Amino acid sequence: MAKLYFYYSTMNAGKSTALLQASHNYGERGMRTLVYTARLDDRAGGRVASRIGISADARHFEPGHDLHAEIAAEHAREPLACVLIDEAQFLTTPHVRQLARVVDELDVPVLCYGLRTDFLGRLFEGSPAQMLASLDKLAALPDTTRFYPAHEYTLSNLKFALAVEPDNDEIQLRQLLDQKQIAMGLPTLPTELGLEKTTNPFMRSHVAAVRQQAS
Repeated sequence: MAKLYFYYSTMNAGKSTALLQASHNYGERGMRTLVYTARLDDRAGGRVASRIGISADARHFEPGHDLHAEIAAEHAREPLACVLIDEAQFLTTPHVRQLARVVDELDVPVLCYGLRTDFLGRLFEGSPAQMLASLDKLAALPDTTRFYPAHEYTLSNLKFALAVEPDNDEIQLRQLLDQKQIAMGLPTLPTELGLEKTTNPFMRSHVAAVRQQAS
C-alpha cells in the first residue's frame, strides 16, 4: 500500500541528494518517477540539484496548482512508480491533501523532502495539531526504533527540554551522559525512540507539566 512520506532535516543536510538518489534507484529498475520542486526555487534553473553536482529535470508546483489532477493524468498516460517532491516546506495545505489523494486513489507513493520550520523555528503552512499528529504516528513505532538526525544538536535540545521539565531525572541523566560522550569526541547519535519518549518534550505532550509549559 502506497504512503505519503515527509523527510525533513536542516539546511545543507543532503535532502536533495537523497531525493535524486531515490529517483535514480527507481529509474535503474525501469520504473518511472515524477520529480517536483517549488516554482519559486530557481537556484538551479528550475531543476532539482545537489551540491555534489548531480541534478534532474523537475516539474514545478505553486499555490493554486492541482497536483492530483496533473499526477493522475501522467499516471494514466504511463504508470508512475513514485512522485518525489523537493522543497516540500512550500507545499500548501491543499497541495498536501492532493498528494494524500494520489497515495489513496492512485496507489502511488509520494516522497517529500524539505524543512520542518523556518530559521526562527516557526512552522510553515500547517498547524501544530497536524505536527502533533505526525509525532503520534512516530510514537506508535517500537521503542527500539533508531533515528539518525543530520546534525549534533543533542545538548542544545536537552537544554530546551530541561527548561520545559526541570525536574525530569531522565533528561538530567541523559544530559550528563551526552556531555561525557562529546567530551570524549564521540557522537551522541543515533538515538532510540524509547529514549526520546522520556526526554523529548515534543514526544511528551501527554504529560501535565509539559502541557502547562506550552499553555
